Amino acid sequence: MTVAAGVLHHDATDLFGLTAALVAIPSESHHEAELAAIVRERLGARAPSLAVDVVGASVVARTRLGRNRRVVLGGHLDTVPANGNETPRIDGDVLHGLGSADMKGGLAVLLRVAEELEAHPDRARHDVTLAFYECEEVADRHNGLRRIFDTSPDLLAGDFAVLLEPTDAWVEAGCQGILVLEARFDGERAHTARPWMGRNAIHRATEVLQRLASHESDVVDVDGLEYRESLQVVRVDGGIEGKYNVVPDSCTLVVGRRFAPCYTIDDAEEQVRALLAGADAVEVLQAQPAAAPNLTNQLVAEFVEGLALPVRPKLGWTDVARFASRGVPAVNFGPGDPEIAHTAGELVTRDSIERAYSTLARFVGVGS
Repeated sequence: MTVAAGVLHHDATDLFGLTAALVAIPSESHHEAELAAIVRERLGARAPSLAVDVVGASVVARTRLGRNRRVVLGGHLDTVPANGNETPRIDGDVLHGLGSADMKGGLAVLLRVAEELEAHPDRARHDVTLAFYECEEVADRHNGLRRIFDTSPDLLAGDFAVLLEPTDAWVEAGCQGILVLEARFDGERAHTARPWMGRNAIHRATEVLQRLASHESDVVDVDGLEYRESLQVVRVDGGIEGKYNVVPDSCTLVVGRRFAPCYTIDDAEEQVRALLAGADAVEVLQAQPAAAPNLTNQLVAEFVEGLALPVRPKLGWTDVARFASRGVPAVNFGPGDPEIAHTAGELVTRDSIERAYSTLARFVGVGS
């Protein structure tokens, strides 16, 4: 049996085995087309009543039941590059392999939800959109959800969204914003035997570098959740390649900030620029908004409180911010431990996958 057939013909009630079959199909970012085609084919065969649209290497399936509210469930098809873990390996109730936690366990859950909606449409409490999308693990300009929102936003319309990021069946509420700035320090070249005739740009940067190194980031309470911020120098460039006898006339520092959802991008930028005082120029390289927890929203509360789910803040940025920026409350919830995502030892447990499915199935109304 081919790896494609392993996914196409695997019984979705065996979520653990279906996840292993999905892990066996390589889908590194920018190379998701094969997996997207398999997902499309399986949906067509096993959930033919759902409307299915393909945008690039992303697949969106939607029920058309006429319910009052629509819930969007999203999962990305891509993985980070392999690290000696591309072949799935099962050890009892533990599945090891690339993407097992982030997030092929989540994709298996989505496929089963689709099939249960096909089998039991009368039980569905909400209309449901299932988004299987490309390029989440790379630069934002490639993101499949971004592309769909830009070209076909109606496909992702909804009242509430759940992104099946690995959370080990916790609700990880909101997300941090991202800000990346580059600070430039100018100098004047001279021979290192006569440095007083120039001005060393690297030396000029040291005061700011020390200020950043000694900065203690805040822990910020938002709706009772503690978001731990971070500020890190992630790159330093200076000097002239291969020239050790020249006083450098340029130095740049790249600084990354993860900020709490109580701040706007402008707030975060103002705070970081204050720490970069002394630089000759500062440029924003990347900026993505945070997402508020929205725990008091009716559908979020129904999901969290109605199912008695534990809640913690999301440390990091996810596509919940993409929905939140469009007025759609969203949370992170899926199988797998986020702390081992992207590692060579990535794994997911049978229990984690089954708990995530059971919770989402009950919420949309097709669970037992």
